[in-house]
Amino acid sequence: MSQKILLDKINIPGIKTYEIYRQNGGYASVEKALKTLTPDEVVEEVKKSGLRGRGGAGFPAGMKWSFIDKKSGKPRHLVCNADESEPGTFKDRYLMEFIPHLLIEGMITSSFALGANLSYIYIRGEYMWVYKILERAIAEAKAAGFLGKNILGSGYDLELYVHCGAGAYICGEETALIESLEGKRGNPRIKPPFPAVSGLWANPTVVNNVETIATVPWIINNSGDDYAKIGIGRSTGTKLISASGHIKNPGVYEIELGLSVDEFMNSDEYLGGMSSSRPLKAFVPGGSSVPILPAELIFKTANGEDRLMTYESLSDGGFATGSMLGSGGFIVYNDTACIVRNTWNFARFYHHESCGQCTPCREGTGWLEKILWRIENGQGREEDIELLWSIQSKIEGNTICPLGDAASWPVAAAIRHFRDEFEYHVRFPEKIKNREHFVAEPFSQVKHLVAKQTI
Repeated sequence: MSQKILLDKINIPGIKTYEIYRQNGGYASVEKALKTLTPDEVVEEVKKSGLRGRGGAGFPAGMKWSFIDKKSGKPRHLVCNADESEPGTFKDRYLMEFIPHLLIEGMITSSFALGANLSYIYIRGEYMWVYKILERAIAEAKAAGFLGKNILGSGYDLELYVHCGAGAYICGEETALIESLEGKRGNPRIKPPFPAVSGLWANPTVVNNVETIATVPWIINNSGDDYAKIGIGRSTGTKLISASGHIKNPGVYEIELGLSVDEFMNSDEYLGGMSSSRPLKAFVPGGSSVPILPAELIFKTANGEDRLMTYESLSDGGFATGSMLGSGGFIVYNDTACIVRNTWNFARFYHHESCGQCTPCREGTGWLEKILWRIENGQGREEDIELLWSIQSKIEGNTICPLGDAASWPVAAAIRHFRDEFEYHVRFPEKIKNREHFVAEPFSQVKHLVAKQTI
């Protein structure tokens, strides 16, 4: 059984309330930080821990904190990115819904470390019921003296607010989030300047994910060195994984980084294997924006090494034979899944969520959706596959924010690893008109037709 840092108390009855949370050691990190540590010492502990951002990018949190501008004399802010909108990802909602005070505690301790006196939790608009839970938790913490003026007699002041977004995926990008928080349209900003220098209202700002901030209390209560002992290499600590798809036990899991993908997939402690006798076909390890991998590259890398649940192992081989840990949205597909349809569904999402600021993304995502729809609905042409490849390559790396990359990577990976399935759709349109075309006749049983067919 792996160590639990974030979910160890989540099943305690009443843990949503301040009283029960406090009785079970809650807010101890705030007391320790404010009474015995300096802000720089808190930052140093987070640096030592090796904690990496859990929102997807995996940038070291302590290093990000150290970039914040302290020389300008401007007010500083911490903003929690709770705009969890990546398809396949639901871990942050789980934390906020069932143990909200853990996030509040992390926000206070982290704000102290950054010298922030005004901080925000930016939550996606669809999480309205979670917004209300957080509002109650903040009110309880403030009534108990952990928010407001002169917290615990330390002289440190902090006001914390929850701000609801309006349902735009793009606001998960930190500068678009800041724009939205300022009351503007959620368009990403050109960087530099980075938020650590000029963020919210042009003040130095750090934006961190819910899971990242919720991990800080454990690090301060124990130590950065103790946290760094968990995990493997540069992938330290634990990670929340949102598991879904054709598996026996979908849900949110906290794993120690370094666990093998095989054990996570097949052990009864975790996903319990496939949900039926249908074989594994593919998986997406980190949410819809990361490359999909075929069955032969899931448990082993291209070099024959065990594939591990770490940032490094999942990306082993680059995008040619690897993927990314990303936000931890772990989606499993059996052989009834249609990769073309799945890719179209992802492309449809990214087209809908593009802010439209950058031409390659605004136009390219629309074309990806249209062409994939055409192929999936029996109207595809042979040249459409190369056209998809060309379009995605012109989007990647040519936009202000990573949404363009997020739209192009799934298309590129699907063609790279499942090109013959695209060819099957184009050459045998009559066989794929039924939406469930691979349920009765999986692609593995008909792929030989692609090799035989000549155009």
